[in-house]
Amino acid sequence: MSALLVTAGRTGQRQDGRDLRLEPVTAHAYRAFLASRTGEALGPGFLQCPSWARVKDGWRPLLLGWGPAPAAGGLTGVALVLLRQFPGTRRYFAYLPEGPVADWADPDVDGWLTPLLRYLRGVGAFAVRIGPTPAHRRWHPGPLKSRTGTGMRLADVLDCEVDPLGTAVAERLRARGWRRCGDDTGDGGDAQPRHVFQVPLAGRTVEDLWSGLNQEWRRNVRRARKAGVEVVVGSAAELPDFYRLLCVTEQRDGFRLGRSAAYYERQYAALNTEEPGRMKLYLACHEGEILAAHTMITVGRRVWYQTGASADHRREVRPSNALQWRMMLDAHAAGADVYDMRGVPSTLDPADRSFGLLRWKLGTGGQVVETLGEWEKPLSGTANHTLYRAFQAYLARR
Repeated sequence: MSALLVTAGRTGQRQDGRDLRLEPVTAHAYRAFLASRTGEALGPGFLQCPSWARVKDGWRPLLLGWGPAPAAGGLTGVALVLLRQFPGTRRYFAYLPEGPVADWADPDVDGWLTPLLRYLRGVGAFAVRIGPTPAHRRWHPGPLKSRTGTGMRLADVLDCEVDPLGTAVAERLRARGWRRCGDDTGDGGDAQPRHVFQVPLAGRTVEDLWSGLNQEWRRNVRRARKAGVEVVVGSAAELPDFYRLLCVTEQRDGFRLGRSAAYYERQYAALNTEEPGRMKLYLACHEGEILAAHTMITVGRRVWYQTGASADHRREVRPSNALQWRMMLDAHAAGADVYDMRGVPSTLDPADRSFGLLRWKLGTGGQVVETLGEWEKPLSGTANHTLYRAFQAYLARR
């Protein structure tokens, strides 16, 4: 496809006087940007890595980049776009999971967002969903622990911090006709978790991390060590053990991810082919048996605990606490700025079954972060708006 000359707004030029070009880029150029100082500063997530396109079946991927000279490596932003064909048509729903990787602090957001939408409309997209990366609000453990109770939710607790950038981005998107998916509580609507749990690592020592754990967590880590729990980094050969334990965990805890063993095998192969060690499988072993297995993903200076699984028996030796402590230490040793434990529920009601996950993560001394969540917009044109409404009805029936 030919490159698209980008000019912002009605002036034909960005506010800083530079013209941008938007065009498809190679996976090599895309990865080089993510690894650059500029790209790393934008905090890209693993869902925007080129390898993620090989993980998601049923989607047609596009790798796009914009900047003064994208083909020559002059990039200022990139986007992995996943296109899902609407049955019976040649039109697509465009999804950018936790993307695009762009400078959301740029007040001239139209300078790169408008041409992106124009390009997607040109390739047959009728609507777009994005996941802006700025945070919106944060809660520290203390206030949350003191406000648990019947019917309580995160939104009922005064936030400890409000990110001004997140607030500004939300206002800019609303002014441009974007609609936030799901409701204000963050339940439903988003494909990726709106509320995540993060443990800050930058500027902290190992002793700081240890003292940040609550008493129960420190006791459980010591108990695991005393019981002889050994934590090792596994390989693809142990993925069947991980998946077996994941099925046990889903049944015990009452949730269903709906992913096959082949999904995790494909993910492990794709991410580690892109960069060796990008995805690791940690195993907690006791008396020769794997009792827990957790996956960890690294991109730049960010580390994610993605999925955890554990056995029903010998839980008293606390294999999952041992795993998390080792993973946190490894992330710290690798120079990560944050250890992201991914999604948490918005409930603060101890009677709610899902509250146990939040309670467990709160013990690490991190904080709940509300992201901006996901935003959707039908592209211009009556036909696109009609298709968008039909697509929403189609999803509601599935």
